[in-house]
Amino acid sequence: MRLVNRTFDELQPGDSAELRRLITADDLFVFAAASGNYNPMHLTDTDLDADGQTERVAPGMFVASLISAVLGTQLPGPGTTYRRQVLDFHDRALAGQEVLIRASVLSKSAGLVHLRTEVRRLSDDAPLVTGEAEVLAPTSKFSAEDVELPGLIVQRHRHFEAILARARPLPAITTAVVCPDDANSLGGALMAMRESIIIPILVGHAAAIHAAAAEIGADLSGIEIIDIQGDQPAAARACALVHEGRAQAVMKGHLHTDDLLKPMVERDTGLRIGRRFTHVFVMDVPGQPEPIFVTDAAINIAPDLPTKQDIVQNAIDLALSLGMDPRVGVLSAVETVNPAIQSSIDAALLSKMADRGQITGGQVEGPLAMDNAIDMAAARTKGLKGNVAGRANILVVPGIDAGNMLAKQLAFVSHAEGAGLVLGAKVPVILNSRSDSPMSRLASCAVAAIHSLNRR
Repeated sequence: MRLVNRTFDELQPGDSAELRRLITADDLFVFAAASGNYNPMHLTDTDLDADGQTERVAPGMFVASLISAVLGTQLPGPGTTYRRQVLDFHDRALAGQEVLIRASVLSKSAGLVHLRTEVRRLSDDAPLVTGEAEVLAPTSKFSAEDVELPGLIVQRHRHFEAILARARPLPAITTAVVCPDDANSLGGALMAMRESIIIPILVGHAAAIHAAAAEIGADLSGIEIIDIQGDQPAAARACALVHEGRAQAVMKGHLHTDDLLKPMVERDTGLRIGRRFTHVFVMDVPGQPEPIFVTDAAINIAPDLPTKQDIVQNAIDLALSLGMDPRVGVLSAVETVNPAIQSSIDAALLSKMADRGQITGGQVEGPLAMDNAIDMAAARTKGLKGNVAGRANILVVPGIDAGNMLAKQLAFVSHAEGAGLVLGAKVPVILNSRSDSPMSRLASCAVAAIHSLNRR
């Protein structure tokens, strides 16, 4: 940003300046954190006044504060000091609306400048805030190039909120919850039931399940419990429920992932449908314009090319179910093919397989390094073209170690929430971790519900 001021001597009555600003939902959260104003009408989609419209009203003082942006950066600009501001509020501004902020010089005397100030809604030119300002104008010239501020990221998971909003009106899917005999796994299943996302069938040691319910104060009345001891027998019974048509999804409880999946890969009684089982993290990363998929981060340790083909296809199918435009970036350490780096060779082959119709439903490019997969500036710097480089929303990693590290980095460094699913089975398999937050658990169930209903 370039900043240049206008000194007191340079200003004349009639001089004016203006800015345009799109008000976003994140602006409201930033203002609430800075001001301490936590009025729910400025933060949520709640209809507080029962008029049938959700609120998300920009605080009046936030809208008024935009006037200082014109005064402090343009007219008079850097070096300006407020002495007085008169404000009249006429109408509300909502998140998603664009406003015009204007200041005009009325008069000047003894170092003071009097200005007319206003904020208007662009869509209908309605006045939102009008008034007058009195400022001390700078007397020394200031000019600076490339003025930048540290970026702010609001730790808010709007993509999962949208997925939950989409899942709630859908018919709840019956889900076999395997060994939900601790507080986390049982609590997650019951929470999804309360949100009308799943109808749980609890499969496992009944006494342990009731003990877990007592620990969290949950009432299991009306919930089917199938009493069966042993982790693998419980997982096998969940598979049987799927074959019987009684369950449309399976959810991991308090058992090891290997014990959950082993009965599922049995040839005659399992849930295989011809593809490899693959794992997908659907990550809601603050600041990103859409969810980011990381695959495979939990099942396939060192996948070969056919396995990577299934990893890519399963992820594309899930992205389509969520209404996304699948753009697959196949990751490597470099963005050019290096015969010494197997992941770069696999990436190039997967890209060509998509070109030839062996992978369908999405765009696939590789090899891509992490930076030029998700950052447009990095992609342009490397001269990469196409619709995926810099805009990938599915990241295919070389192996489980890279995938696990990437997903945990996004979670613990970038404050992302992750929904975990196993794909390639007859039904979605919800794979939660003991460390998952309530939002992650709900989102995993919501993603599974949307994908299950879309497939059917």
